[in-house]
Amino acid sequence: MDDRVREHAAVLVDWSARIEEGDDVVVSVAHDAHDLGVAVAEKLGEIGANPVYTYSSGEVSRAYLQAHDGGFEVGEHERGLIESADAYLTLGGSRNTAAAADVPGDTLAAYRAARTEIGEARMETDWVSTVHPTRALAQAAGMAYEEYADFVYDAVLRDWEALAEEMERLKRVLDEGSEVSIENERTDLTMSIDGRTAVNSCASVAYDSHNLPSGEVFTAPYDTEGEVVFDVPMTVDGRRVQDVRLVFEGGEVVEYGASMNEDVIEEVVELDDGSRRLGELGIGMNRGIDRYTDSILFDEKMAETVHLALGRAYDACLPDGESGNDSAVHQDFIADMSGESKLVVDGEVVQRNGTFRWEDGFEEA
Repeated sequence: MDDRVREHAAVLVDWSARIEEGDDVVVSVAHDAHDLGVAVAEKLGEIGANPVYTYSSGEVSRAYLQAHDGGFEVGEHERGLIESADAYLTLGGSRNTAAAADVPGDTLAAYRAARTEIGEARMETDWVSTVHPTRALAQAAGMAYEEYADFVYDAVLRDWEALAEEMERLKRVLDEGSEVSIENERTDLTMSIDGRTAVNSCASVAYDSHNLPSGEVFTAPYDTEGEVVFDVPMTVDGRRVQDVRLVFEGGEVVEYGASMNEDVIEEVVELDDGSRRLGELGIGMNRGIDRYTDSILFDEKMAETVHLALGRAYDACLPDGESGNDSAVHQDFIADMSGESKLVVDGEVVQRNGTFRWEDGFEEA
């Protein structure tokens, strides 16, 4: 086994999920994440945690969804397993990134809606999602397998404490701010963040961060106005989307489009009332991620990008007692900020052309 697999497991268990002796842990292992599953099991055994393992496969899920009549119900056995867990670890590693490409959109929507409570139960645990490098993911990223493995570990095996300190600077700016604007050639979007709390997402539940790798600062915007174009291609439910365009008025999407598979965007926007509003503004800061790979886990954390999510807002960003935007979906879309662009908070340019004002190379107007 590659030594980096065990390093990955150690970061996941120790830094990210903060697993302790006696913790009850659910570990969801994807089809081709076997080696990482073994390394995580070793680490949990050393600590003295109590794991239960489940199997995850896009092809298995496709078979179920294709055969089902669409009247989905939540299984109490699954809910009980998750509600009794202290932590939930998802080890991604697909053998086919487009396994669900031929599942009807309305079936996927009904399945997601039925599983809302399962997702909420998982979010009550110390949950962390990560991914093991696989040949399918390497192919989707346009890389040789060995090249892709190097890419994954460059993103995962970071000095997370040092990155957390840097990202804290942006968190303070957002926490103190009232309004954020994103501006580039095809985007002019303004949103309110007054009263919200930004999350320093440095890959640890201790920071309300639940992805490994991470490397973003995110918050929950509202009262969105203007137009945004997401120019980073991505795969949603097995279908490629590109140049997604959203127009907001009064905080809601009033117009949408895409140069490829616009029907996917329609399915997201029309899912429920909350899917027309933003649940997240995220700003990527992980410079260990240096290219797009058609994986939201990596692409949204890449430095010199911003991402916005339609749908559910994260409770960590909201004041006590406020529910925020509610939806059965949380669908991210990504925009490249490395060209002529500005990220502005309360009239002050925080990032220009992908460079933050505290970084070398920042250009004053």
